[in-house]
Amino acid sequence: MNAVRRTGPGLLAWLAGIVFFLPIAWMALTSFHSEADAATNPPSFTAALTLDGYREFFGLSGGASPWPALINSTVASVASTLLVLLLALPAAYALSVNRVRKWTDVLFFFLSTKMLPVVAGLLPIYLFARNADLLDNIWLLVVLYTSMNLPIAVWMMQSFLAEVPVAVIEAARVDGARLPVILARVIGPIALPGIAATALICFIFSWNELLFARVLTGVVAETAPVFLTGFITSQGLFLAKVCAASLVISLPVLAAGFAAQDKLVQGLSLGAVK
Repeated sequence: MNAVRRTGPGLLAWLAGIVFFLPIAWMALTSFHSEADAATNPPSFTAALTLDGYREFFGLSGGASPWPALINSTVASVASTLLVLLLALPAAYALSVNRVRKWTDVLFFFLSTKMLPVVAGLLPIYLFARNADLLDNIWLLVVLYTSMNLPIAVWMMQSFLAEVPVAVIEAARVDGARLPVILARVIGPIALPGIAATALICFIFSWNELLFARVLTGVVAETAPVFLTGFITSQGLFLAKVCAASLVISLPVLAAGFAAQDKLVQGLSLGAVK
């Protein structure tokens, strides 16, 4: 019984990990198949492997190049994430360390902005972008992604900054440090795991966003998710090409998560225990 109690949670964790990993493994395997083999039912595990899907994605077979879309996604995701951190850190400081009046009401106000469905605000945003001549502009997406992720970032960083020792901040104030110095040199290093976790989540949300990018962009500011939908045509769904494109587009997020996994685990657990 004791052995079951010790190994049971570990086995369940491995089982859950395998269940979540299987679709990714299947997508990766399908991406190396030809379209004929990928469309078979039931699927064939022993079909011949080919790089035709990746050649098609990278435009080596005469198709459109994905690099402009990948660059646009990188610019929009990185720029919006940096803006979110720049705005969320002082806001979280005012809601956790140097608390403003009715700070709980302010937090719920931030949360209430996420209750409106995105599609409900799409038409006004589109009309504004058209009248302001901002359609097919990557910087419009940067502003929209910043506003989309800012409430989540403030909520997360508020709990992270609440764990920063007040004595350290007071010591910095006694030494004459101003607020920008306190945020950058005192709070920043201590709350770095939480900041990294917030940045990664905001980056993932921005990188995966499709609705705004699909409606507000065209050719110049097309992002990677919009480029991915181009493989679904009136001729049908090219499964192998879609799997190859999906795997390549997912790699930046997977790489960022793998590189920041230690900080991510620390950050997500930073505000869990008082």
